[in-house]
Amino acid sequence: MGWLLAAAGWAQGGVFSSVVIDAGHGGKDPGATSEGVHEAMLNLRVAQRLLLLLEEEGVPVVMTRAGDEFLPLRERAAVANAEVNAALVSIHFNSSANRAAQGLETFYYRPASRGLADAIQCRMVLELKTVDRGVKKRSFTVLTATAGPAVLIEGGFLSNAIERARCASTLYQKAMARAIFDGLMEWGWIKPAGDTELAAEINSYLREQYPDVLPSNQK
Repeated sequence: MGWLLAAAGWAQGGVFSSVVIDAGHGGKDPGATSEGVHEAMLNLRVAQRLLLLLEEEGVPVVMTRAGDEFLPLRERAAVANAEVNAALVSIHFNSSANRAAQGLETFYYRPASRGLADAIQCRMVLELKTVDRGVKKRSFTVLTATAGPAVLIEGGFLSNAIERARCASTLYQKAMARAIFDGLMEWGWIKPAGDTELAAEINSYLREQYPDVLPSNQK
């Protein structure tokens, strides 16, 4: 049923019409640093790759930072709040005093963001084939200050030598961007109005087959 919902301009769990990509840290704030690998630069590289994937799909995208620059957390949230019906994806990498710590995790704050967090975490675990640290609710400023759907992703531990090498590789960065993209698309991008006859036909089908699923504004 997923493709029907997407084609009708609605996806179960949530919808968005644009994406704000937040490459965490930057400028005077390098984020986690280990053996010459700086989180801020990895965040930006993954963000840039995600940007290309979304643009190729025709999704309107805004970056909170396009280069190695510092931006306060609330200003990052303000970028998302200025967009109409935007989903914010904040990209990070992790670090721990426990050098054995490893894996991926995704954070959310508002209940409306949980579905997006689940979708992205699922795709990352499946596609990157690493440890699943789960989806967690946290009151990070970039999440609490963003009015719409917002998630913060931790793509691996730079404090772990094996994961650090993976995270620093171009192959891993491409795969991570693809997994985030896949999660976003599964969760629910509203494509711009195009084939209205097809959308109407699909909505009619959904009304008949799934009367309790289709949102009221689509009935």
